[in-house]
Amino acid sequence: MSELNHHTEPHPTNEELLPAPEVEVIDEVEADDEGVEEEGEGAGLYEHFNVTVDKGQTLLRLDKFLKARMERSSRNRIQAAIDSGNVLVNSKASKSSYKVKPMDYIQVVMPYPRRDVSLIPQDIPLDIPYEDDDLLLVNKPAGMVVHPGVGNHYGTLVNALLYHLQGPDAAPESSEERAGLVHRIDKDTSGLLVIAKNEQAHARLAKQFFDHTIYRRYVALVWGNFEEDEGTIIGNIGRSPRERQKMYVFEDGSDGKHAVTHWRVLRRYGYVTLVECRLETGRTHQIRVHMSWQGHPLFNDARYGGDRILKGTTFSKYKQFIENCFELIPRQALHAKALGFTHPTTGKEVLFDSELPEDFKAVLAKWDTYTSAVDTAEV
Repeated sequence: MSELNHHTEPHPTNEELLPAPEVEVIDEVEADDEGVEEEGEGAGLYEHFNVTVDKGQTLLRLDKFLKARMERSSRNRIQAAIDSGNVLVNSKASKSSYKVKPMDYIQVVMPYPRRDVSLIPQDIPLDIPYEDDDLLLVNKPAGMVVHPGVGNHYGTLVNALLYHLQGPDAAPESSEERAGLVHRIDKDTSGLLVIAKNEQAHARLAKQFFDHTIYRRYVALVWGNFEEDEGTIIGNIGRSPRERQKMYVFEDGSDGKHAVTHWRVLRRYGYVTLVECRLETGRTHQIRVHMSWQGHPLFNDARYGGDRILKGTTFSKYKQFIENCFELIPRQALHAKALGFTHPTTGKEVLFDSELPEDFKAVLAKWDTYTSAVDTAEV
């Protein structure tokens, strides 16, 4: 991550600030142009601000300094970030009362920034396996967009959450912040998401995602077989220089962001393999692009080349079998199965698990039948 410095203007008196440019954001989520595809596989929804205080800065409370410099952020958001230990001054967590001094180096992690979009609560059924006063878990179905974007203003998870949390009479929101999104998964990926219900929980969960301490385990069906039973994929991920709607692995590390995916074989079907993927980082489409880069695109992943026959025979019966499988799971075969983190209020470690959805179970059953038939024929 590159270091960006922002110098404030000097000012003449204590407790006074002259106008200054907004603190620069150096790490912010990026939405696709169409708004159809979400930030992928566990991407954190946060901003990371860095600022080096000018030599002419007189003593000023940390909360007042940040409020003056971060105009988009409310006082509550800034206070929640400070209280959660998300504001570091010279690499140490600091309190609101800390007096900012010349040349202090301030780092801030803020959960999900505000968006200029009106959000309408909608009565959309949600699968909520757990909920308390501070957070809730949603088991998102494939096909549901997580948050509104161009072409997707309604029918999203955020619309459903607003209704669930505030009721049918809630006024339209001007910010997605109330929905408590801390991370997202792709539209056509199913599985678990954690949602914060208040500012403090939001800030503390966002910090865990930023620090990569969240436990995330996915199950994926991918093309091809693996020589080994487990392994690790390391490769910087960024936007493709040729196709903006695709992500790309920069092998030489010259661009993109550091990304690490740990994988383990769960079941071998010969032409495809069921694998477990554990994310050490959470980049856009991380599992999809890492697996494709290694020659194992996700089964029926149209964006990364998995929606055609990549392994197997030339027999017409096999071709029909694959087409039947694609009909059973008309999306990439990826499910966010487990999610673990430190509870933002109790401080206890919690772990949640979810079953594979019916379309995923159906395609695995079909492969079980196919491999059993092949094994019998060989005998």
